[in-house]
Amino acid sequence: MYCQYDLYCQYEWITEQLISPEEMKNVVIIGASGHGTMILDCLEKEGKYAVVGFVDSFKRKRSYHNGYQILGSENELPLLMDTFGIEGAIVAIGNNFTRKCMVDKVKNIAPSLCFISAIHPSAIIGKNVKIGAGSVIMPGAVVNANSKVGEFCIINTNSSLGHDGTMERFSSISSGARTGGNLKLGQFSAISLGANVIEYISIGEHSIIGAGSLVVKNVGARSVVYGCPARFIRNRSACDPYLKGDAILAEHSGIIVATEANYPN
Repeated sequence: MYCQYDLYCQYEWITEQLISPEEMKNVVIIGASGHGTMILDCLEKEGKYAVVGFVDSFKRKRSYHNGYQILGSENELPLLMDTFGIEGAIVAIGNNFTRKCMVDKVKNIAPSLCFISAIHPSAIIGKNVKIGAGSVIMPGAVVNANSKVGEFCIINTNSSLGHDGTMERFSSISSGARTGGNLKLGQFSAISLGANVIEYISIGEHSIIGAGSLVVKNVGARSVVYGCPARFIRNRSACDPYLKGDAILAEHSGIIVATEANYPN
């Protein structure tokens, strides 16, 4: 088991609670990337946590990213927790499967470390919405009533999850994407930039909806679909890259090239 402040939280409670600087828990962002900067912006504007720095294996230790120090790599987390009084972390990795691999690694290295969520104040969160630990809701995103966002999900800038929608763990909706009501988005699946999904659609696990697509029928597991209307293109494995940055990171990261056999779920 791993520690978490709230497995699922009600957003209204968060926004109404005032936290003094002395009460803020120290946290780190794992991943000093553009995505990490966006999460930093969310955390700073929320004012719930005190960000003490970034953790990143590929950036020089004690260098700076957006005014915050690179404290070290994830392998140093136990020492960093003691040194800086760190109680929480959030993983800033855009690729869903890679994010899962990093979360698993952190759980093994620092099992007492809590995973926090980040919700930008400009996001609109509807009634009875539940948001899982480790998830990120970016600026301008809309999460409509009765929706459930699983653990370690991403709802990116100016995207929307329709009412009564469900995002399973480690899934994501990219910037500008729109989904109708009662979406069921499987674990590790991604809806790419600007795609639209009509109501009552189910998307299986480990599937990718291409940028700008219009999805009008259900999508099976481990599928790549795109087009208007979206059509099946090919099957994919869990660890296939799908973001432009994946190929660059693959040259350097043992996590990125981890085989599906090592992370079957």
